[in-house]
Amino acid sequence: MTASLFSPLTLRGTELPNRVMVSPMCQYSAEDGLANDWHLVHLGSRAVGRAGVVMSEATAVSPEGRITPSDLGIWSDAHADALADVTAFVRGQGSVPGIQLAHAGRKASKTVPWEDSTPIPESEGGWETVAPSAAPYPYAEGEAATREMTAADIETVIDDFRAAAERALDAGFEIAEVHAAHGYLLHEFLSPVTNHREDDYGGSFENRTRLVREVTAAVREVWPDDRPVFVRISATDWLPDRESWDLDQSARLAPLLADAGADLIDVSAGGIHPGQQVPDPGSGYQVPYAERVGAATDAAVGAVGKITEAEQADQLIRNGRADVAVVGREFLRNPYFTLEAAHELDTDVEWPVQYRRGQFE
Repeated sequence: MTASLFSPLTLRGTELPNRVMVSPMCQYSAEDGLANDWHLVHLGSRAVGRAGVVMSEATAVSPEGRITPSDLGIWSDAHADALADVTAFVRGQGSVPGIQLAHAGRKASKTVPWEDSTPIPESEGGWETVAPSAAPYPYAEGEAATREMTAADIETVIDDFRAAAERALDAGFEIAEVHAAHGYLLHEFLSPVTNHREDDYGGSFENRTRLVREVTAAVREVWPDDRPVFVRISATDWLPDRESWDLDQSARLAPLLADAGADLIDVSAGGIHPGQQVPDPGSGYQVPYAERVGAATDAAVGAVGKITEAEQADQLIRNGRADVAVVGREFLRNPYFTLEAAHELDTDVEWPVQYRRGQFE
């Protein structure tokens, strides 16, 4: 009997061979935003390991949308060309290649994590950061000046996401994911913590959610009808003691995202402020967020958060808690998590021919 984790899932005209998705995980290994051998091997090895969806890291839709100078980007045709070998290899292994389209907002222009993620001033090669309001991210090492976006800036961001999706399609991606989580630009518009605007993009729930809905619609507009669009959200800011973005609002947003063209809501949490109160990160600790969001929409949902075991991942699919298990750090530890899960769950999966028994005789 096939385990639930290994049942296919069809979204529009695209079939995911199983319910395991590689979570977007920044590698900070690009030069001028261009993919290189690291990205081919990193993403390709998870496809060899038979993940159903191999999602790229956050890929900047513009140079100023990068978190660091080493982020992956897709703001030119050259960036799309550099990713074409990655998508071809992933597809060749039977996995579905996805790309997460992103803009870092006020969390842009900082050093890579192994250099302490500190703000880079423009005088030292950094760039101006923008956000819904002129409230810098409160880094422990100091704040980077942040400019409040104008109406023209907002239109530019929508156009950048649309153009990035067109390039992603040219590069061979089959899924486009809009990044609206983890304290980056679209999440900044959603949260009252960072959005103090008084125009059509601030204040009310409808106004604060306007940009992510417009960006989702713009991506859907240029994405083929037979290929799905995902949106990643932070279900909660984890700031219970102040006005913030929370699970109730996420559940309210989910059907609006579906109306805008989202086929799956990828449900994560946090990232808007360093004072967040993260709950005890036990096994599957964010799965209840996906359940709540999923109950509010007809769109599929993906669950994240310490999904590390085959039986655990299978249960959340089998019990209807989520449609896709989104696995992050476990894939860093083990690129072949999916193959090992199939073995543990006594489910047949086609191994790469190079790895099959008898090939080494």
